[in-house]
Amino acid sequence: MRQIIDKTFDKERSLYHIKNTEVLNCRFAGEADGESVLKECRNFRVKNCSFSLRYPMWHAKKFELLESSMDDLTRAPIWYSKDGVIKDCEIDGVKTLRECKNISVDGCKIDSIEFGWRCKNLKITNSRINAVYFLFETKDVEIENLDMSGKYSFQYMKNVHIKNSKLDTKDAFWHSKNIVVENSIVKGEYLGWFSDNLTLINCKIIGTQPLCYCKNLKLIDCEMIDTDLAFEYSDVEAQINGHIISVKNPKTGLIVADSIGEIIREDAVLKCSGGVQIREHRLSA
Repeated sequence: MRQIIDKTFDKERSLYHIKNTEVLNCRFAGEADGESVLKECRNFRVKNCSFSLRYPMWHAKKFELLESSMDDLTRAPIWYSKDGVIKDCEIDGVKTLRECKNISVDGCKIDSIEFGWRCKNLKITNSRINAVYFLFETKDVEIENLDMSGKYSFQYMKNVHIKNSKLDTKDAFWHSKNIVVENSIVKGEYLGWFSDNLTLINCKIIGTQPLCYCKNLKLIDCEMIDTDLAFEYSDVEAQINGHIISVKNPKTGLIVADSIGEIIREDAVLKCSGGVQIREHRLSA
């Protein structure tokens, strides 16, 4: 690889279509305020660089972005790109990752209102992300050790596996399909409405009116805190450790918990035959 080291670029398409190149310790900012400084680049590595210009990495292929920063002036920093690694970076572009494919994000701190829209094959690990609309309409995602905050996350997604993470959100997983969440904390209102094949395993679920209008919903060894009016019109099989404040009109299936404050069976507009049981505890001799 050839190298570009310790330079400053501010003109439009400054390094357009570079190939087989390392860009090291460079700064992308200045009076010219040029867009698309690394557009259409191939097989390249960017390390310890800072970006303060719009749309810096569009249509990139086979890239590494390492130990670098992209501030809020980058706006939509990485779009239509594929086969990339983003590692140990700090990114504040409001529309980071759009329609990208085969991207790994590791050890990053990201603040992006519309992060990861309409992408495919994402892997996110060991990262902290704040996003209002997180991963909208994205498919085939693996997540581990993520600290995520923001509203309206994981909507209209397909094929997602999340492990060992903390999700502080609301309206999460709406209309999503084929989702597995393991060993995680999921905090927020109106979790999982209209989802299909959502499975939560050994999770702590916190917040009002979770898991309504769901199809093929499974909860295995989960805990539910401050959860009321749960499971309305859902097809659900649930094994809950601890207490549920209230369960309302489950459509089908069986919910088992250690205790339930209130079981509500009234005002249903659908036929609801779901069972609710209090777990029996046997004292040892």
